[in-house]
Amino acid sequence: MTVVVVAAVIEDAHRFLVTRRPPGVHLAGLWEFPGGKIDPDESHAAALTREIREELGVGIEVGDLAYETTHTYPDRTVALYFYRCTLLGVPVPQLGQDMRWVARADLPSLGFPPADNELITRLARSESR
Repeated sequence: MTVVVVAAVIEDAHRFLVTRRPPGVHLAGLWEFPGGKIDPDESHAAALTREIREELGVGIEVGDLAYETTHTYPDRTVALYFYRCTLLGVPVPQLGQDMRWVARADLPSLGFPPADNELITRLARSESR
């Protein structure tokens, strides 16, 4: 079974909003673009809006699909959809997770899940959105 996940690529002044996966979850301790699993019969935009509200206590405007990939880990397969999003307020971590704004060039040094590698490479070498 494939787990479908949506994530928000939020950029402001050439910095990206990332959060750290908490202890006790798959890929704990790695950095990621905020988001989460899609509920049954939920659209990508609705799931992303819900997840960002739950995780960061803020609304978003969901934009274009920035990147999509499917990655197989030893215990699961994940289909990831990364959307460019705009914040509608100031994000505040709601689940005790670490949150950072990271410069484009610093993204590769953080440590992201393997499924994110190609997106991180593309963002790090790109001059703009």
